[in-house]
Amino acid sequence: MTSVAGPGEDGERRNVSDAAGVVVLGACATWSLITAGAHDGRPEGVLLAILAVAAGYAVGRICGALVPVAAPCAGALAGVVLLVAVPHLAPGPQIYAPLGHAGATAALLALCTGAACCAAWAAETPALRFALGALGAGITVTAAVVGSTTGLITCTGVLLCSLAAGRMRGRGLGIAGLALAAALVTGLVWALAGNAVPEGLDDSLAAQLTGHRIELWHDALQQARHNAGLGIGPGRFGELSTTATRTLLSDGKPHSAPLQQAAEQGVVGVALLGAAFCWVLYALWRSPRPTPVVLTAGAALTGLAAIASIGNALSFTAVSVGAGLLAGLATARPLADDSPHRETHVRRHGDRLTPD
Repeated sequence: MTSVAGPGEDGERRNVSDAAGVVVLGACATWSLITAGAHDGRPEGVLLAILAVAAGYAVGRICGALVPVAAPCAGALAGVVLLVAVPHLAPGPQIYAPLGHAGATAALLALCTGAACCAAWAAETPALRFALGALGAGITVTAAVVGSTTGLITCTGVLLCSLAAGRMRGRGLGIAGLALAAALVTGLVWALAGNAVPEGLDDSLAAQLTGHRIELWHDALQQARHNAGLGIGPGRFGELSTTATRTLLSDGKPHSAPLQQAAEQGVVGVALLGAAFCWVLYALWRSPRPTPVVLTAGAALTGLAAIASIGNALSFTAVSVGAGLLAGLATARPLADDSPHRETHVRRHGDRLTPD
């Protein structure tokens, strides 16, 4: 039997998820300041990323409530325009050799594809839904055109997950699958950094990820083992990593978000990063938006998490803002849903507004 959440119940769910988000993001900011103070670190990058996610989330909630179809469509188009106008996703001189900005490009393409598909599922007319779905497919083709293999794979995965989401009646199993996928990728990265992968598989993955990246991961894990409590301090990996110091024009990062957290902010930093991702999935699970919208956004954000586990995507402000924006759009309750006509339509068609 289907049920419709009342205004009080829906508001309580939203208050819980919003409060959890404030606590988690606040804890991330506070811990970065604590670890920076303990080791003379530089927490500005972490604080900027947290601020970017929070700002994007707030804008997404507002725009998603006012224009639930136009907002994600505009966000997807804005991301593509940004890729064309600023190919490196950051102004000024580029110092990202030899790993470059490929991970950030792939992450932004995945977020744009997810936003376009979310807009398609929110559309009411078949023609508009088809057009927005074609936009998502077009962004996937764009990934191939710009030469982003990771982006092509991730965007294709988001498209397939979005199509599958349209046939799912419950979101709980889908959210659990996304959490498992992110955990598996993170575990694989950790195993590669600790030389805990079978030799044949290790060689194959190293060829795809490059030996330089794997060496950075080794350094990060070694630093984490020696400084498990408070880490070495935010922004100090490049100073203490032998691989980074002997690399010309290094960006000073290990190119793995969980390993960077472990090295620079210790075990607590890794736990807070995981808590932030779990909060996003929880907010999506409790979202009043339709299940296809929720799972599509979740797939795009999980793709971002996977890319961030093997790259430097979260160091780019555009990616952090985009992640927050998509999460906000997928958890906003459109104002039109409060109308009596909408409630009657929900009861008549059996739409599920409560989490499954």
